[in-house]
Amino acid sequence: MNWFPGLLCILYSCISHADTSIWKITRDNHRLYLGGTVHVLSSSDYPLPAPYERAYQSSQRLVFETDMQKLQAPEFQQLMLQRLTYREGKTLAHVLSSQSYQKLLDYCDSRGIAITSIEVFKPGLVTVILLLNELQRLGMSGVGVDAFFHAKARQDNKPLGQLETIEDQLEFLEHMGLGKEDELIEYSLSDIANLQELMKDLKRAWRVGDMAELQRVAIEPYIDEFSRTLDNLLGDRNNKWMPKIEAMLNTDEVEFILVGVLHLTGKQGLLAQLKSRGYRIEQQ
Repeated sequence: MNWFPGLLCILYSCISHADTSIWKITRDNHRLYLGGTVHVLSSSDYPLPAPYERAYQSSQRLVFETDMQKLQAPEFQQLMLQRLTYREGKTLAHVLSSQSYQKLLDYCDSRGIAITSIEVFKPGLVTVILLLNELQRLGMSGVGVDAFFHAKARQDNKPLGQLETIEDQLEFLEHMGLGKEDELIEYSLSDIANLQELMKDLKRAWRVGDMAELQRVAIEPYIDEFSRTLDNLLGDRNNKWMPKIEAMLNTDEVEFILVGVLHLTGKQGLLAQLKSRGYRIEQQ
């Protein structure tokens, strides 16, 4: 779940290019495929680049960040509300400064969103709700890469796996922006105001596998204010995933691992970590 700022990793159409966000990872006689995803796409983003389908056909198991089926279950929705809702009368008005709260109120008024419908939620969930609402308004809230391949794998009876639990993802959302609630809300509102152009840039970079451009557009603007959030969202999770990925590289089974594309970028990214450990990295 690549929520803020990874949540913004969603974009517009393609340009011609030989590469995309799929890598083949090999050492000795073992291999797997590692693909970067965006969680929400438009219908114009399909069909996906051909290497996605080739990696799918060449693999025996699909591995996602978390259990996609559990994410859709009513039990998860209930657990999410339990973890991400303030208690005992506390609301965002008690957490945000008057200036930040007024900006949020003004934005909600401009979009016809009742502040009472979101003010009991913690900032991590609020940013998700607002972003998804804006994507829907822009007509950009279609099926993403993860959901597309999850449905395909279930139809084909292909085995599924995951790198973390849904509780792990909720843990991040629950603490996202803790101590920097004003900054999180105001940055989110600023991003939403420029969402269409931002998504165009981000999706183009994802589609052609331009990790440097993704780093520039989606990571660097947040480093100063949200370094700890980025560590929690990307670096820390990557470090927890690496032993599981390496274990897969010691089996004869070929896995196709799909994670949010920002997990592949930068010095703490999965690609850099795998390369530093001696694996061969080939962009497809």
